[in-house]
Amino acid sequence: MGQPHSREGERSGLPPGQRLQRGWPVTHYGPVPRFKPERWEFRVFGATASGDKHCWTHAEFTALPYATVVADLHCVAKFSMLGVEWGGVSARDLLDLAPPAPEATHVMVWAEYGYSANLRLEDFRSSRTVFATHRDGELLTAEHGFPLRLVVPQLYAWKGPKWVRGVEYMTADRRGFWEERGYHNLGDPWREQRYSYQEEPGEGPEL
Repeated sequence: MGQPHSREGERSGLPPGQRLQRGWPVTHYGPVPRFKPERWEFRVFGATASGDKHCWTHAEFTALPYATVVADLHCVAKFSMLGVEWGGVSARDLLDLAPPAPEATHVMVWAEYGYSANLRLEDFRSSRTVFATHRDGELLTAEHGFPLRLVVPQLYAWKGPKWVRGVEYMTADRRGFWEERGYHNLGDPWREQRYSYQEEPGEGPEL
């Protein structure tokens, strides 16, 4: 089932300032949302190639091709989980199904309660970026993001929201929830891009 495991471009070991984590701590802001499958919808909107919005019900989204990625998860709270198998829908497959306009440069990933995280389109397009429904072959729990969380292994984990509901294609960068509150706009763990005061010119919109 699914596509081959991929670790394309992944750097091995722990990024600076990180420690190896045994187990999977629950970390999130706000309450755990209640999943209502009959009301759940995933949307792709904004600067789409067609100009139209694309929508999937929960049943339709989970019927999309299943991909697996073996990749690490690095939390800005300084713990890392190595060699985790994530399963779900590849971001590349979503881009093929709902392509962005040529002028799109960034995406905003939207989740429950209006939570958001911005990404460069190149990070979103990585073969290792996945809308995860499973971890190590098991469905995610609600506390860990069921029914859908984004995993972007090359960035800190806040760039991969839990309880994702949609993606907005953008023609210019815009800060997401934590990026507006002092987190780094790019979030590369290997460069320890944790906080906005560390940003170099051109690495993010004005605060």
